[in-house]
Amino acid sequence: MTLQQFETTLSDKAPPKEITNALAAMWYDGKGDWEQAHLIAQDIPAADGSWVHAYLHRKEGDNWNAGYWYRRAGRSMPDCSLAQEWKDIVQSLLK
Repeated sequence: MTLQQFETTLSDKAPPKEITNALAAMWYDGKGDWEQAHLIAQDIPAADGSWVHAYLHRKEGDNWNAGYWYRRAGRSMPDCSLAQEWKDIVQSLLK
């Protein structure tokens, strides 16, 4: 699946069945459901889950908490827009 195909699924009522939990969290965020995205992300123990979790806290405006999760993901807080980071994360997770 490409980023464009993933974005097309945002008009659906549910995320695609074949995607990972990290992508499902990004799908819900892409639909504007931060709460559901966060519920999913906080239960993903892998680095991908920490990256998504970090992004969500950055979006929330909680940079301290975001910084903690970026460190857990082995990443630094990006300088790009939230929209660009959303695309970057989704593209990375689709690979």
